[in-house]
Amino acid sequence: MIFFKNSLSASYDKLFYDFKINDISGNELDLNNYRNKVILLVNTASYCGFTKQYDDLQNLWDKYKNKNLIVLGVPSNSFNQEMKTNDEVKEFCEFNFKINFPITEITNVKGDNAHDIYKWASKNYGNSAVPKWNFHKILINKSGVIVNTYSSFTNPMSKKIINKIEELIN
Repeated sequence: MIFFKNSLSASYDKLFYDFKINDISGNELDLNNYRNKVILLVNTASYCGFTKQYDDLQNLWDKYKNKNLIVLGVPSNSFNQEMKTNDEVKEFCEFNFKINFPITEITNVKGDNAHDIYKWASKNYGNSAVPKWNFHKILINKSGVIVNTYSSFTNPMSKKIINKIEELIN
């Protein structure tokens, strides 16, 4: 019999809100400020075939930001498709996609050098929380635990994601 680790069986010693990460400008982003909000955590990259998903991440943010959803973009070069500097990423996102949802600095999302948030996700939710590619999505509920993950192929505005977000924010 095969058992899959998920949020129902995980024994979280930390919650998403217990972490900190630097934003794209290098300032500390205390995730405790997002307590009692639903989080869509997405590792992003500027040179990826899925980069056009930035448009739909922004649409999602615009639609639900006043209903306790946080879209958090995590630029990453873990798949060798990100720009070299945070300033380049910031300019690219703002100029090409008019992004105004929170974005972190360029961050490792897999392996031994992954940020603690991604190590936490893997430990508590299992392999499906480890990004296989850019624009992998991790959905975190208001209690700070992972409720689902979505592959790069799942559009941020898909019914699958929207329905789950609406369930969680209500």
